[in-house]
Amino acid sequence: MTSIDVEGLRDKVKAMYQAVADEPHGTFHFEMGYGLAARLGYPTGDLDQVPPEAIDSFAGVGHHLALADLQPGDRVVDLGSGSGMDAFLAARHVGADGEVIGIDMTDAQLAKARRLADRDGFANARFERGYIEHAPVPDESASAVISNGVINLCSDKVAVFREIARILEPGGRMSISDIVTERPLTEAIVCDVNLWSSCIGGAMQQDDYRGAIEAAGLQVETVQENPAYHFISDSAQGATDTFGVKSISILATKHREPDGAFA
Repeated sequence: MTSIDVEGLRDKVKAMYQAVADEPHGTFHFEMGYGLAARLGYPTGDLDQVPPEAIDSFAGVGHHLALADLQPGDRVVDLGSGSGMDAFLAARHVGADGEVIGIDMTDAQLAKARRLADRDGFANARFERGYIEHAPVPDESASAVISNGVINLCSDKVAVFREIARILEPGGRMSISDIVTERPLTEAIVCDVNLWSSCIGGAMQQDDYRGAIEAAGLQVETVQENPAYHFISDSAQGATDTFGVKSISILATKHREPDGAFA
């Protein structure tokens, strides 16, 4: 793997998503907010049931909750939960007998999500500080792991998928949306932390991305492209044209092997 300054990358991403939390109506290279969520397929009736401030800071890339099939009583971990829109939607699906734990590394995002959860009575949702490749969650404790547009920002995606497999209970499911490429990125792009924080530099080639999921012991069930998602800056659009950068949503399960052991 091409070398990247991990700490520099994290600092850049934290600064970017602090601005997303604190100044959601500012200028970014990506679209945000209610209009984006609705266009990606989130039912407006569901969006109207969660804090509007969380929706303002929504910067996801797909409607992965449509694949998650969350049920009452499910225990859900949201990796890179941001200001909490997906976590709040999941909390409504799983009900009072379920639980949602949001994991994020950006203090401003955590503070906003916690404030909104307390204000609007989401007692079954809590938000913890952590990195998605080392989530503060017990082994086999989740029915589902969700994530939206975050894994591409992590320098070690193999570790993230292994962590998801660790967190999931046997038979549990991973439902994510993320940015991938049709063709591998150049070394110059991959080494640029500014392009990583813009959801471009860290995008993995789609076949390698799927391979990393399967190597972690997860069985890919569904892959769908999200053509409603697009970047808005000229540089990001250029990368889309040159390397086939795009959004996809994936459903995978932690499956049982023929000998009865779980992968």
